[in-house]
Amino acid sequence: MESILTRELTLDKSVLRAFAAIFFIISITLAAFVRIPLPFTPVPLTLQTFFVLLSAAILGMRLGLFTQFAYIFLGFIGFPVFTGFSAGLLYFLGPTAGYLLGFVIATIFIASVINRLGENITLVTLVFFFASVLLLLSGVIWLKLSLQLSWLESFMAGFVPFLPGDTLKSILAAVLFCKFKPRIKSVL
Repeated sequence: MESILTRELTLDKSVLRAFAAIFFIISITLAAFVRIPLPFTPVPLTLQTFFVLLSAAILGMRLGLFTQFAYIFLGFIGFPVFTGFSAGLLYFLGPTAGYLLGFVIATIFIASVINRLGENITLVTLVFFFASVLLLLSGVIWLKLSLQLSWLESFMAGFVPFLPGDTLKSILAAVLFCKFKPRIKSVL
């Protein structure tokens, strides 16, 4: 009993990881509701990319992928977690479905390289930016296929308008990740 009273009370790391995954699922969902429609594209601006980048870097491959798949699964089974309070199977036929696959691709890329970078903010920013480009390209490919657009039209509708915002999100996510990385790694 004395050992219980004298040691510091901490949660099991698996419980903290579960809370972190739930936090990011909720964050990605809430970020989908921060939505700015653009008149020249069927794809709105959202904050989701920011939380996808951070979740991949903080949670790593397995838990990061779990987070993305859990988010997608919740939408698939009918919870209105996608942008515009959308959900269900039909959402996966719409113009923004390719970006969901991009969430997974970006997570795989970030989780596979982030631990080798240390706390070099420039390299972390570049990794986040490249992951954002992969995510956007996934969306462009789906736009081309689903709406039968030309490659140029798909690129102009699904990539170019989002590049400035995704660059800013990559920088901000890198700053936060590098600042809190030592503490996060000690907790998770």
